[in-house]
Amino acid sequence: MIKNMMTNMMNSLSDDLMVNILTKDYPENFFVMATAAEKLSIMAIVEACMRGESGKTLQRTYGSPNVQSQWNKIFLNGRQLFQMPTESLDSINTQVVIGKNAKKPLTISMPIMITGMSYGGSLSLKTKIALAKGASMAGTSSNTGESGVCKEEREAAKLLIGQYNRGGWLRKQEDLEQLDAIEIQLGQGAWGGAVPTQIPSNQIGEHLRNTFGLQEGEDAKKGSRMEGINNEDDLVNLVKNLRETYGVPVGIKIGSTHFLEKELDVITKTEVDYIVLDGAEGGTSSAPPILEDDMGLPTLFTLARASKYLKEKGLDDKIDLIIAGGLKTPGEFLKALALGAKAVYIGSIALIATIQSQIIKTLTNETTPQLVLYGGKLTDDLDEDRGAETLSNFLMSCQEEMKLSLAAMAKTDITQLTKEDLMSVDRELSEVLGVAYGGEPCN
Repeated sequence: MIKNMMTNMMNSLSDDLMVNILTKDYPENFFVMATAAEKLSIMAIVEACMRGESGKTLQRTYGSPNVQSQWNKIFLNGRQLFQMPTESLDSINTQVVIGKNAKKPLTISMPIMITGMSYGGSLSLKTKIALAKGASMAGTSSNTGESGVCKEEREAAKLLIGQYNRGGWLRKQEDLEQLDAIEIQLGQGAWGGAVPTQIPSNQIGEHLRNTFGLQEGEDAKKGSRMEGINNEDDLVNLVKNLRETYGVPVGIKIGSTHFLEKELDVITKTEVDYIVLDGAEGGTSSAPPILEDDMGLPTLFTLARASKYLKEKGLDDKIDLIIAGGLKTPGEFLKALALGAKAVYIGSIALIATIQSQIIKTLTNETTPQLVLYGGKLTDDLDEDRGAETLSNFLMSCQEEMKLSLAAMAKTDITQLTKEDLMSVDRELSEVLGVAYGGEPCN
């Protein structure tokens, strides 16, 4: 009986709705919202409502939906007769070395690394441990992000890169001595580069406060500039001191902008071992939409320009290029390597892989970020060992798929990839990237 009542009620409502849509003029027609959605976009409507409710800056998780890197218009070039495919996958090497000129180079099993996502500034401690464990199981590196070195993450990570950050939370010698590489973090793609931010003291737990080295009641403040870096000489001296003191590879990370070459002019005056360029499609735990959507240089164009710059300067064999910002599939990873990257950083897709078997814990009352963010409502529910396992599975799966493509391209080593292994179906894109155009015969 109740079922019949509900069915009749739904039928009546749907009938009334359909009559309204098909008969009323637009000012009274519910379909007017479809016009609004197409004209303004659903995202703009929702964010306008959120702004109207709070009157504050929005903080959007995951990064920008404004993806302009057209990886889907680039294809890898296989061989079948004029060159024979690689006979055995076992003969294909995916290992790469970052900072070969450092006293203690960083060797990873595959050119896929976990990007900087900070404990406290973005992720929970359990999430950081899961990422470190998963990366270690796959033979690659994890990254502290803009945080300090905490004991739990260091113990879980076989290879740990630490960010010498603008907050000053990773500067002590005893912390720097624990790292396998040091990354000077000057900017981030999803933040349009660098802007001042802070975490209020009432949102900082005791463990995080100790990791950051803060006093009780002290806010965690991060400036737009690195303290002590006021000119080129300061940066040159910092890189030199870090390399000589700790012997590990030293890198510099910036968020990509159209002034890329001008920034590289400064960076390449140092003795840096590697450069991290974070494209506009980079992810984040939270950032204002204007910085995510309307600033920066898309990852694909960043990579093409930076690779060309280093090659023209004769630095491509001296400085390793690591690209970050929205990369998500083994195909995109290989294309990035062929365009000149030594390795890729992944973040958002790594988190998805980490929680893939646990997303159900968020349904139907919470969102997925609540499972991984510092202060999230469900952070205690994360099974870090299971997360490490699924992340490792994702990384190993990507490695095996890349091997299959390398075999089809007659490669025995992942470092053999070049632009000759790429083709684009877009003429303008092929010219920008310096790769073959698919509408014309191969020379």
